[in-house]
Amino acid sequence: MTVDLITLLALGGVGLLAGFVDAIAGGGGLIALPALLSAGVPPIAAFGTNKVQSVIGTGMAALTYWRRGYVSLRDLLPAIAATAIGAFMGALTVKSLDTSLLSYAVPVALICIALYFTFAPKLTDADSHARLQFAVWVPVMGFAIGFYDGIFGPGTGSFLTMGFVTLFGLGLTRAAGNTKFLNLTSNLGALALFIPSGDVIWPIAFAMAIGQLVGGYLGAITGIRFGARLIRPMVVIISIILALRLLVFR
Repeated sequence: MTVDLITLLALGGVGLLAGFVDAIAGGGGLIALPALLSAGVPPIAAFGTNKVQSVIGTGMAALTYWRRGYVSLRDLLPAIAATAIGAFMGALTVKSLDTSLLSYAVPVALICIALYFTFAPKLTDADSHARLQFAVWVPVMGFAIGFYDGIFGPGTGSFLTMGFVTLFGLGLTRAAGNTKFLNLTSNLGALALFIPSGDVIWPIAFAMAIGQLVGGYLGAITGIRFGARLIRPMVVIISIILALRLLVFR
């Protein structure tokens, strides 16, 4: 596919915006994927190209949260490994599964997340009491949501953030940082199949990746700067938009 310079520059700008939003609350694909399809990229190639550019922005955001002290990689490593395995297995099995039920169940789950983040009274940046042991159950969560991401995908960031807050007692900013690492891992797991299959348009991926680098960094430091005051409403908004998109355009 031949792409002109103006289109590449426009998609680079889309990558910046998508990276900014994704670094704070997830859902950058809501911006990037429709832009790729509007630019004439075939659907399968759009998914593969979107994963590549998303990995760059998510990686930058994850690195920024880690460097600011919001993520302990040593504690998260088992979950990272489990998420990679889950995502790869999900991508392998997607062709043999009927995902139509997910198009109804996932919007309901996202609306529940939006309601929880709207009305729960104690969602702050302070850590709270963990209901489950981090070392044992975060890998289980990572595997399950990674598997889901490999099969379907929408709402992965919202589900991870919800899990870190409600099950493991993390404050919202720490939850966002840990979410970035597991989301990055699940995207890489899917790319292990997309890239060998030739489903990536590299000029577009590189142009959007440059925008994602900037957007991912700016989004991460914005999320760190404003914390729960920004992350909480952003998660609500992104969850509702994702739910409506799945219900209306399924």
